[in-house]
Amino acid sequence: MKSFNFQTNTPQPDAAHISNGIERQYILERVGPARVVQLYADGFENLTLKEKIFSYYLSQAALAGRDIAIDQHHRYALEIRDMLEKIVTFSDGIEKRILEKIFSYLKLFWLNNGFYDNLTSKKITPEFTFEALRAAAKLAQNNGAHITSDNEDIETKLFRMKRVIFNMESQPMLCNKTPGEDYIKGSAVNYYRGDLTYEEVRRWAALGFERYPLNSTVVKEHGRISEHIWRAGGEGFAPGMYARELQKVIYFLAQAIPYASSENQVKTIQLLIKYFKTGEQNDFRNYNIQWIKDSSNVDFIMGFIEVYLDPCGKKGEWEASVFYTDPELTTVMERLAHLAHYFEDKMPWANDYKKHILHPPIAKVINVIAETGGTGPISPIGINLPNEQALRQQFGSKSILLRNVADAYEQSSGKDLLIEFAWDDEEISNQEKYGTKADNLHTALHEVIGHGSGKVSSHLIGDPANYLPGYYNTLEEARADLIALWCVFDTKLIETGIADSIFELKKIGETMFQQAVRVALTQLRRISDAEQLEEDHMKNRQLIVHYLMEDFRAVRKISRSGKTYFRIMDFERAHAGVGRLLTEVMRIKAEGDLKAAKTLIDSFGLKVDKELRIEVQERVKKLDAPAYTGFVQPNLELVKNSSGEILDVNVTFPLDLKTQMFAYSQLANQEIPIEKKTHARSSRFTHLTLSP
Repeated sequence: MKSFNFQTNTPQPDAAHISNGIERQYILERVGPARVVQLYADGFENLTLKEKIFSYYLSQAALAGRDIAIDQHHRYALEIRDMLEKIVTFSDGIEKRILEKIFSYLKLFWLNNGFYDNLTSKKITPEFTFEALRAAAKLAQNNGAHITSDNEDIETKLFRMKRVIFNMESQPMLCNKTPGEDYIKGSAVNYYRGDLTYEEVRRWAALGFERYPLNSTVVKEHGRISEHIWRAGGEGFAPGMYARELQKVIYFLAQAIPYASSENQVKTIQLLIKYFKTGEQNDFRNYNIQWIKDSSNVDFIMGFIEVYLDPCGKKGEWEASVFYTDPELTTVMERLAHLAHYFEDKMPWANDYKKHILHPPIAKVINVIAETGGTGPISPIGINLPNEQALRQQFGSKSILLRNVADAYEQSSGKDLLIEFAWDDEEISNQEKYGTKADNLHTALHEVIGHGSGKVSSHLIGDPANYLPGYYNTLEEARADLIALWCVFDTKLIETGIADSIFELKKIGETMFQQAVRVALTQLRRISDAEQLEEDHMKNRQLIVHYLMEDFRAVRKISRSGKTYFRIMDFERAHAGVGRLLTEVMRIKAEGDLKAAKTLIDSFGLKVDKELRIEVQERVKKLDAPAYTGFVQPNLELVKNSSGEILDVNVTFPLDLKTQMFAYSQLANQEIPIEKKTHARSSRFTHLTLSP
């Protein structure tokens, strides 16, 4: 599971900031609702040469899988991206105004890994017409761009793409979980092909035909439903979808093995390679069990992991992160991890749902080197894995807080949004003094204690996610947030070093509660004209605050001078309300109570107050605040001597989204030495021809 930054600040016009004594440029540009920020990698130079080389090959593996995530977003996403990139590259003669609009659309595509907004799940509206795109594409082709394939002319291709890009009524949502609607028919995500309905897929899976719930595309052809498995092939298994990309991932993982820090890490990579070859669920479990044990300085996350994009909550988006440990701040996280059993015993829910924690979870503060798919360019600030409940209960979990990502958010932010939506000067002062500590502690408690806590009822067979389709992710994110709020005032936290005194901890706790309440209001700026929330983290935040407001009367909606504020009236009452809601959320998860989940989330977390949304967006419009942030990643480059020996690995910072994205596309087109029998089965767009 992941935590995203929903900070209540906004960037200042000056993009340069002092960090670690160095003047750096963080804010690179603004593109529509998004800001683009450079991510830095302090401390990389202090890694050993072996660790640097290991990081390089893992980063190459992460990039090799990038196109999988883009294809998962929509069956035509890769084709559209390639067409747009070629128009921008071969742009001679294209009207400047039109080219700028096409380029802005392409940048939003890059940031969102497709043409659907990361937060609202809505199709991104182009600011150019089909006729303008058509003219630009033809000019680019005349300039030498290869936009079409041998069996399709440019007119046919453009008209095939017209409905996909320009018709806002056609597949308007990437992932639609609206109650009462067909989740699959209403979603554009490329996990389901053919004229499928949610009920058809549910019945098909219930009959035992679904063998690869995490890593397959479900396809209906000639009236029959089948799975197209995502795997490279090998170990006696035939290649499947994404074989070409996964073969590249495997190639670079194999290159990394000689530089792994231990035999334990070598085995971790070998098990991951086996899973990518076979696609077998048990191989993925074996990899996760091994990965949980690995506490190496340079580590990674890679594979089909988070299920937020699947309307059925099963299929994993490609995600890859490569990172190294921040030793000083990791000490605080490790101290928190050692308190996991203490906090488990203090949870307000029934003893039947409390887990006996034999070993503290692995917890780290890290710096990211590379992120693709579900973690980049839009990055979380915290991650806790594995997601499978049975593995968590038996083997534990690993939590990471992404320090350089959180730092980049903070360095590129200011106070305007805080001043606009905070109730009073005390709330502003709390945020200024304790906001960073409250943010970091919230993420740490959410990931280390929250997602790793609890156990399901002995009466529940299998993972609770299977019992709560369309609701599980929202429920689990709410559970982890509630745990952070429940634990924050516990004086045992002083032992971690997060606070020096009971007074400081109290102020950090109050600030965390104020942040949680304020963000439920300010996040309305991100959703355009939506009448309900779609993104699971946003629904969970609204659920908590509206419950405290409507069922517990601890928070009030107050109007002052024509502006609306959310104000905590009583912190003790708010804390008690968090405990009561947390108890029910844990019960729902543990028992797989779908009816109760629907009632709770649909009542408090789904619908948007239209008038309040309009007000918030008008107030924010005057501040010119972006809705979300995308990051330009560090670049790694091998330094070799004339004999080909690796002498060092340089880390550089492109400071330009276009430069990095075009470099990534070039990497995707590069060939590597792989077995001919596997390569022959998978051309770049083979996986785009499976559906009728």
